[in-house]
Amino acid sequence: MTKISIIGLGWIGQPLAHLLQNNGHAVVGSTTSVEKQTKLVNQGLEAFQFELIPFPQGKGFQELFTSEVLVINIPPRSRTTNGEMYLEQLKFLRSMVDQSKIQKVIFVSSTGVYPDQNQEEAYTEAEQITPKTTGNITLLKGETSFMGCKELTIVRFGGLLGDDRIPGKYVAGREDVNGNTRVNFIYRNDAARMLSWIIENELWNEIYNGVAPIHSLRKDIYERNVVELGLEAPKSYSNPPEGFDRLVSGEKILKSGFTFDYPNPLNFPYSKEV
Repeated sequence: MTKISIIGLGWIGQPLAHLLQNNGHAVVGSTTSVEKQTKLVNQGLEAFQFELIPFPQGKGFQELFTSEVLVINIPPRSRTTNGEMYLEQLKFLRSMVDQSKIQKVIFVSSTGVYPDQNQEEAYTEAEQITPKTTGNITLLKGETSFMGCKELTIVRFGGLLGDDRIPGKYVAGREDVNGNTRVNFIYRNDAARMLSWIIENELWNEIYNGVAPIHSLRKDIYERNVVELGLEAPKSYSNPPEGFDRLVSGEKILKSGFTFDYPNPLNFPYSKEV
């Protein structure tokens, strides 16, 4: 049994915690609100209220830093902020990790760190990303802020979808929708299973992309959502772009023996309550 801490018992962190518990591990985690903490405790999870504003605040959160493994799952919200707060949060968190008993860290990032340019070959973990080429400088700085931190594995997830996150819902009734490019998606529980796989198979000091191996066409996914969930279809689609798509390869994690329950985004399960 390994003691594992999860900073961020959110949309991915919560199913990950349940999965690790079911596999016999001792799990503790954090949430930023007392209300959410109460709900998590009622679900059988040992949760602490812990917030970085950017300095640490909460009650009993020191327990999070007594584990062997730490999963850092804090969203940067770089689409709505300039990222400075996120990077300050990570600076304080890094200091706490350095002074703790934690030996191994998983840092959850995003495929948005890869360049925005489309190209013939899919982006892989071997891509040399610089501040000039990255598609998201905040993500890149976030990753580098934990470099040299004990044993570190970085996981770059593609679009996290499934259950109540329905792609067709976001384009319902809209015009000129981009439907003629392929996606880099991963189902929610596959993302949680992948993090668990890395921990249990000791896949440290690596970078892994978390992307389903089949890159379905956006239009096909939207139209399946319309049929299966009764959503309003997009009013129109934009013309197919010239050249290549911006694809991210998920082959490396497959080579470790991991398998996806939902390798094709066309088959992701969704809630009908939309």
